[in-house]
Amino acid sequence: MDECRMDLFIPICENRDFRRLYARGKSLVTPVLVVYVSRNRTRNLRVGITTSKKIGNAVKRSRARRVIREALRAVAPEIRTGYDLILVARAKTPFVKSTEIEVALREQLLKAGVLR
Repeated sequence: MDECRMDLFIPICENRDFRRLYARGKSLVTPVLVVYVSRNRTRNLRVGITTSKKIGNAVKRSRARRVIREALRAVAPEIRTGYDLILVARAKTPFVKSTEIEVALREQLLKAGVLR
């Protein structure tokens, strides 16, 4: 993650946190992105990004993560704190621009009631 923007969110790294969100979080699906949302007990915004091998080779998975991260940077100031988010790349993700993902992400977070 970019050092200058790390103050906006904390990365989720623990497998147990990912599993908890997959099991108990609310999921919102679009053709380019799946978002899992759950409240956390802290006042922090925590975010995890996942790309599976179904996406393609390492180059495509890395591009998918970069594009999702860039879309998240644009939306992050509008997201309320106290939530955990997991962003899961889909097959189309490496082939679209970050602006398209930003639109989808904003739409999904608005439905979840996470945006300010």
